Amino acid sequence: MKIAVLSDTHNLLRPEVIEIIKSSNAVIHGGDINSQGVLDEIIYVMKPNAQLFVVRGNNDKELAANLPVSLDFELGGLKFFLTHNRKDIPQDIKADIIIFGHSHKYHEENISGQVWLNPGSCGRKRFNLPITMAVMNVNDNEYSIEKIELEGE
Repeated sequence: MKIAVLSDTHNLLRPEVIEIIKSSNAVIHGGDINSQGVLDEIIYVMKPNAQLFVVRGNNDKELAANLPVSLDFELGGLKFFLTHNRKDIPQDIKADIIIFGHSHKYHEENISGQVWLNPGSCGRKRFNLPITMAVMNVNDNEYSIEKIELEGE
């Protein structure tokens, strides 16, 4: 199972990101989409039967009423927790993979057997940080994570 993991698109869906979404079985978005149009475009380009998991970011004013602050879900036998801001992650969270955004900075760390992943920002370039996202491949409780660095301004 191929999973596109992105966050902080800030009203911009890059062509490279669209291509990755098109070939993925699931899309996880850590918030700050900024508009219904971008969310609609993600849904439009997804494969039939692909799953979408999205949470609200601090800039998702237009979408706030329709998106949760956090989500718990399972993919490929792994338990996921998704939220926008790392400070909203409960200390006693029971998940294999914890995904968050907000800082625009890619972060991947194993903490006590849990993977903490911030895919960075794949929207407009901000704070002199690279434009990044991640792709996870999950199969029977096994997984790999690939950091994707994108070109552009």
